[in-house]
Amino acid sequence: MDQYQMLQLLDELLRMPAETEWLEYKEAKSDYDFRKVGKYFSAISNESNLKGRQYGWLVFGVTDDRKIVGTQYRSKRADLDNLKHEVAIKTSGGLTFMDIHELILPEGRVLLFQIPAAPPGIPTAWEGHFYGRNGSSIVALNLQEIEQIRSQGVREDWSAQICESATIHDLEPNAVQRARVEYKKKYPRLTDEVDDWDDTTFLNKAKVTIQGKVTNTAIILLGKPESEHFVHPAVAKMSWILKDKDNIEQDYEHFSPPFIINSELLFSKIRNLKYRYMPDNSLFPIEVNQYDAYVIREALHNCIAHQDYEMHGRINIIEKADELIFTNLGDFIPKSIEAVIERDSPPEYYRNRFLAEAMVNLNMIDTIGSGIKRMFFTQKKRYFPLPDYDLSDPKKVRVRVIGKILDENYTRMLINHTELDLSTVILLDKVQKREKIKPEEVRKLRAQRLVEGKSPNLYVAAKIAEITGDKTTYIKNRALDKDFYKSLIIKFLEQYQSANRQDIDNLLMSKLSDTLDHAQKRKKINNLLFEMSKKDGTIINSGSSKKPKWVLT
Repeated sequence: MDQYQMLQLLDELLRMPAETEWLEYKEAKSDYDFRKVGKYFSAISNESNLKGRQYGWLVFGVTDDRKIVGTQYRSKRADLDNLKHEVAIKTSGGLTFMDIHELILPEGRVLLFQIPAAPPGIPTAWEGHFYGRNGSSIVALNLQEIEQIRSQGVREDWSAQICESATIHDLEPNAVQRARVEYKKKYPRLTDEVDDWDDTTFLNKAKVTIQGKVTNTAIILLGKPESEHFVHPAVAKMSWILKDKDNIEQDYEHFSPPFIINSELLFSKIRNLKYRYMPDNSLFPIEVNQYDAYVIREALHNCIAHQDYEMHGRINIIEKADELIFTNLGDFIPKSIEAVIERDSPPEYYRNRFLAEAMVNLNMIDTIGSGIKRMFFTQKKRYFPLPDYDLSDPKKVRVRVIGKILDENYTRMLINHTELDLSTVILLDKVQKREKIKPEEVRKLRAQRLVEGKSPNLYVAAKIAEITGDKTTYIKNRALDKDFYKSLIIKFLEQYQSANRQDIDNLLMSKLSDTLDHAQKRKKINNLLFEMSKKDGTIINSGSSKKPKWVLT
């Protein structure tokens, strides 16, 4: 909405006869309790759903009698925008504001929080509790209302559907045997019982079949290769594709069911080479595989568990020289990887719940919801870059696992600072990958003296450089004082009387921070020349704008 539309909307809301379940006014002083914002978010989201509205409103800077008094709540826009992230972490499904509208009026500043209705089937929780409204008061959402939301648009689990014409004879015997072995690893106390079960009993107990009937899950995990037609028009295929440094395909292989066996065959295709790096103060290199076996299997098995098979596409694993890329179709249901890592609890909804539970029982994935966080911890312990989750395509999840060290400073930092928590390491990983991080995240790293530089060109801090002995890279990255660069230009002109732009570029380019790219270095030099000629008055351009010739004044 533009400013005019927002003013119209505010006028409409203020003309409402009273607050409703989906509308709340708050004076909201600067120290307004963040937890109250969260409770209102849950309550208005749930009530908007129950009232059939697309969204509701929480309005700050307005009293209960609808008088505009203004608010200084999170007066900086960056802090206001970060509220979305903070709310998403503590709400179910990572739900957050559709938008936060800011209006500066003669009477004061007004904030309008646009709160989405709870999605069909998923009531909105704040810190694990469901809230609703009784008049203008926040109350616990009652059980009837919770069930009313949960019963909306309940999606049938495709993975639990029965393949009517299939029988247990359509399952691969070797796959069923492998399933027994893995089930006993998962539940060792049941080993003796499992050996006494016939196949039908075992498959029912493992929740791969339902009352002896073959499910889509059974075909995907245990079916014979020729049994894939039972899930048609859905597609059950995995592809391994090898590419060179120019992204040209060198080799490939496709894999059909049974995935419990063929995922291992795909795993064996990946060239997991040895990688060496030298820790500080050591004469002996550390030698590890490029990829941790758990990380590869977890990423691959997550693709199998969360693939939207009805989108008629394949699971792809692309192998390049130093990275693996896993892709599966379907949106990332938790919405953000931060929500998964920080909330550390399984989502309330799964695309293929029956399939995921079967894979847990067959020892293919960890307890539902914990595998991703373990992948991050595993890479942290190996001092390698963390997995990259690309969620930019709403119809696809793309995970990249890097098999080499990107920044030796990052690796040395993890070796020397094992006490760093995972959330901090995630931020440092973004810094080493030159990804943009939020202002408040930069402040967090600066507070621990882990980074220096001007955002977004952050780099390893001097404190860490001194500890790790990497002082050379620190000096190359560090932005020197402007007076230093100006003095170089003046000394050059004193000796050679004049300089064109190429002379000055040759003089300064190699001395500017390595965190700057070529274009940024050129801009830095432009600013220096402008400041010296227009503000300092130490040099003038005796040439033209197209062919400058700088001399001392």
